[in-house]
Amino acid sequence: MFMAPDPGRLRLRSAARGVLGVGLAVTVSDLATQSLPAAIAGGLAALLALFTVADVSVRGQAVTTALLPVAGFPVLALAAVLHDSPGVRDVAFVAVLGAGIYARRWGPRGNALGIFAFMMFFAAQFLHAVPGRLPELCAAVVLSLLASSTVRFGLWCYERRLSPAAVSVVAPGGTGLARVTTRQAIQGMAGGTFALVAGQLVSHERWYWAVGAVWWIFVNTTSRGETLVRGFRRVLGTVIGIAVGLVIAVPLDGAGAPTAGLVAVCVFGIFYAAAVSYTWMMLAVTVMAGLLYGLLGVLDPGLLVLRVMETGVGALGAALAVLLVLPVTTHATTDAWVQRALHCVHACTSEAAARLAGAPGADPARYVAELEVLLGRVRLSLAPLVHPLSPLRARRTRARQVIELLDRCAQEVRGLASVAADPDASHDARLAAACWRVEAAVEALTMPDAARNEIDVPVAAVHPSGGEPALSHLHDLEQALKALAVPLRSPIASA
Repeated sequence: MFMAPDPGRLRLRSAARGVLGVGLAVTVSDLATQSLPAAIAGGLAALLALFTVADVSVRGQAVTTALLPVAGFPVLALAAVLHDSPGVRDVAFVAVLGAGIYARRWGPRGNALGIFAFMMFFAAQFLHAVPGRLPELCAAVVLSLLASSTVRFGLWCYERRLSPAAVSVVAPGGTGLARVTTRQAIQGMAGGTFALVAGQLVSHERWYWAVGAVWWIFVNTTSRGETLVRGFRRVLGTVIGIAVGLVIAVPLDGAGAPTAGLVAVCVFGIFYAAAVSYTWMMLAVTVMAGLLYGLLGVLDPGLLVLRVMETGVGALGAALAVLLVLPVTTHATTDAWVQRALHCVHACTSEAAARLAGAPGADPARYVAELEVLLGRVRLSLAPLVHPLSPLRARRTRARQVIELLDRCAQEVRGLASVAADPDASHDARLAAACWRVEAAVEALTMPDAARNEIDVPVAAVHPSGGEPALSHLHDLEQALKALAVPLRSPIASA
């Protein structure tokens, strides 16, 4: 996690800003309501707003943040009203889960609103919310969103300077049952129903943990392979987090100052690890949950063990759902993300060449940020094949080749963008020819299979020396793209 690339230190900035935003939100909520449950609800709302809102523009992020209460408050009120009607509450919980997954079809905004709505229902179970508590909970959420927005859009709006491109979490395409979000909504409700029933058999009080595990296993996954790997990593992160919680959270027993400090460390870990390691992120989430239960005065080793059991139930429910209910294979989603990454490589190359040619508006840096997100999606999609337990050795080798070569492309793209950002860098006439060769290489990889063999990518006529950094990066990028043809023309995944 700590060795993963962090272009522009975006993960570090996001983690630091997350701690500041959530800390301010909890402080404001606590001072205004004088209620620990309200402060926890406010902190959760702030964390979700900073973590899940990922629109492309800052204005879009502000609009989505403003819409969070519109999506969340009716669900929170519904959960509170149904507190004493367990049968209806259970049906409503599963319905909210399905609607939240289906909302991903509307891109980053739908994803953020769906997550917030589901987590408001989950929070109502966590805090045992009843109608009488709704005013203080809603007030805390509003105050927390205002506080976190003050940090995100005012005190520390680094997006205005870096303009990182946000990428939709769902591969587009399809209608009806062919649409991924429709299939996953049905899968999620099936897995959630299993987790709800089995979770209540394990515990009448903490059953909602199993449903929550199903939800978060489905978030940001597309194929059954991704979902299975994510479930495994969630269980692994939870088990490690419980072990850490037994050493840290249980001895603290809810002591105020040290607990608050460790919660801040966990919030930092959630933001910093999310993009590169789901296991590490779940470790931070699990430790934070234990610390919060310590503040509520109900933490003991048995509760932590119960969390592992409920997480296992949720992971099993998600696994059964993606394997048996309208399964989505890995191949189509993998190919879609690889092609988007390749197009992003070409776009960054063109912007860098334009910048070197003197175009002041050209900005390759935004494509570098987008490429990092897309490569994360490729790794997630190929995770089932590169997992050490995968029995498909030949496909595992090809999948690793794809990841390694795309990483090489990203490295060359970052170097090219760095050269283009140098105000002393000048345009070389050979850049146009080099960029054309990169474009041809990308076209050869992204055209339909039947047409790929008809493309003849020209061989570079010039081998740049070390004194020509832009041409050197373009030459190495071209070679990496050509090498990608071998693994991409073989079947990588069919799971």
